[in-house]
Amino acid sequence: MAKKEYAFYPGCSSQSKASASNYLTSVNAMCDKLDVTITEIPDWNCCGASIGYAEGGELPRLALSARNFALAETHLPGKEMVATCAACWLAQREVKERLDHSEVLLKETNEALAAAGLQYQGTTPVRHMVEVLIEDLGYDALKQPVVKPLEGIKFAGYVGCQTNRPFGIAGESFENPVYLDKLVETVGGEAVPYDQKVTCCGGALAFSEPEKSQKQIRDIVESAYDHGAEMIVTPCPLCQANVEIYQSEINKKQGTKFSMPVLYYSQLMTVAYGGSAKEAGLDGQLIKATKLEEIAKK
Repeated sequence: MAKKEYAFYPGCSSQSKASASNYLTSVNAMCDKLDVTITEIPDWNCCGASIGYAEGGELPRLALSARNFALAETHLPGKEMVATCAACWLAQREVKERLDHSEVLLKETNEALAAAGLQYQGTTPVRHMVEVLIEDLGYDALKQPVVKPLEGIKFAGYVGCQTNRPFGIAGESFENPVYLDKLVETVGGEAVPYDQKVTCCGGALAFSEPEKSQKQIRDIVESAYDHGAEMIVTPCPLCQANVEIYQSEINKKQGTKFSMPVLYYSQLMTVAYGGSAKEAGLDGQLIKATKLEEIAKK
């Protein structure tokens, strides 16, 4: 019997063969080492985090996330929903807050779901994977499986904006959250002081206003370099993609020489738990995390 079991919502970007599939690879390996069972919600759908704010309409956005809750309640009753994507977690947590506090919205949403034979009951909370790791397992338990401490790895913990506001991690500062630092330090990494922890990466502006987005990315990466980091670590697929992918574009436009690896906390934890580079999804990086790959080979 697994120590912990959850209803798992992968999200569009983290699902198999998607842009952040290496995140899913590392999460699966990490959970296996921690004896945590995550069972994918059958027939889950996009949470609507993007289209809901692009004039897609309020009810469709609510119904999209409510359908995921209803599926979890139907197929995995009693299991808390866990998301690895910061945008998915935030979108679905917001929807739950709204439906649980508005009889009108709840009625309208359930009328929409009824067409598919589903009903939102409000019995399933949604949590981010880092909440589960910290609040359900705890730092001491996360340290126990370590067989390859990440000694010598200096990282900048980049939380981003979505897992920080408006809900955040219990007991954490919105301005200077330390949970990500502590999470990776638990497996031997060294967090450097970092003044861009909660700066938005400009993901929503990447196509509409690329200059503004890339200015924010440059600030994030430069700060990591200035504080002695060898890599940036994040809990957000959009942050990971945005900050990694656009470094080459910034180099071309601005004459910089950025080559800062951007990784997920789960990749570092998987390596520390004895996982291979492939199990940690390191083969999915555009900017190779050479030092982490070397530890994985030991």
